[in-house]
Amino acid sequence: MKPPPFEYFVPASVEEALTLLGEHREQAKVLAGGQSLVPLMNFRLARPRYLIDLNGIPELVGIREEDGWLAIGAMTRQRAVERSALVRDRCPLLAEAMPQVGHVQIRNRGTIGGSLAHADPAAELPAIVAALGGQLVVRGPDGERVMAPERFFVGYLTTALQPFELLVGVRLPARRSRTGHAFVEVSRRHGDFALVGVAAALTLDGAGACTDAVIALTGVGPTPVVAAAATRVLVGQRPSTEAFQEVGRRVSETLEPDSDLHASSEYRKHLAGVLTRRALTRAAERARGGEG
Repeated sequence: MKPPPFEYFVPASVEEALTLLGEHREQAKVLAGGQSLVPLMNFRLARPRYLIDLNGIPELVGIREEDGWLAIGAMTRQRAVERSALVRDRCPLLAEAMPQVGHVQIRNRGTIGGSLAHADPAAELPAIVAALGGQLVVRGPDGERVMAPERFFVGYLTTALQPFELLVGVRLPARRSRTGHAFVEVSRRHGDFALVGVAAALTLDGAGACTDAVIALTGVGPTPVVAAAATRVLVGQRPSTEAFQEVGRRVSETLEPDSDLHASSEYRKHLAGVLTRRALTRAAERARGGEG
């Protein structure tokens, strides 16, 4: 299959890319790693008249720590994030999830910004950003705006990005002391999108009681699902099997995932409860051991 004809641009700067987007708006598509867009074009499910390739913009690439945040440029390859010592040290939850994103060949070309902007409801990265309370950095003709995940992800394959805006990066809080993280998922085969995935972060005080806990799930709704009410019961408690079982039960009860040819709604609800318990258990072990 071949895509329909299109006009191709390779801007050298974000400003140049924004100018092109402003001129062509809904008729244009942005090309990052191409792992989702190119197949859609080849099957003629996407027919942009103008393709704006971001691969010539060096300012969109890089991983750095600034003011307690880990800042990652939107065009940073997923494989570079996976292999980054800085990511492993400052954001271990992201490091743990990266090998679950497709296959190595996909991560070699795929970008962190491309995955977030594509907003697949079963993808790992949106759930990671949601669990950590990350920030999506968006630039448009009027300047830059920073969005929380719950505002950025608005539905199936849909974000709050306007046709004249670019996602230029993501910021994730650097890990805190006595905080453990874990990411677990179940998929039909390694590299497939998750049937259900759970990202967890849990913080303990000096006495071993939980001061903060959060989980975010993927594959159970049109956007990442943060189960804030379910994890609230952990605050003030020492981590225990019984407490984690209770959180898993509450998570399972509150979800209403769709059924599809891969899994029923009931199976996904059950799986979400089981994976929540496993993720919290692993996160608590790491918080106690200082592993992160």
